[in-house]
Amino acid sequence: MPIYEYELCEGKCVVCGGCFELRRPLAAPPLKACPVCKKDVRKVFSGRIYMPKHLKKVNVRAAKEAGFTVLKRTSKGEYEVHKPSRGVE
Repeated sequence: MPIYEYELCEGKCVVCGGCFELRRPLAAPPLKACPVCKKDVRKVFSGRIYMPKHLKKVNVRAAKEAGFTVLKRTSKGEYEVHKPSRGVE
């Protein structure tokens, strides 16, 4: 879930501090009020980027089946289309 930053539209609050962060699903409706003090809030653009804690390895076959072109680095700044070996023939 992404992390969103919010701030109060007007005034300050001792409880929430006037700004806060929340993890919310993408499908959740927009937040209109602070969950603590119930005052009106607005979403603030943040420089913070959500990065999942777990990353899956890229499956080359699945990427190709999905229509992606998979490249392999051959040297500094040079890439070629990845052709995985099929084993010993």
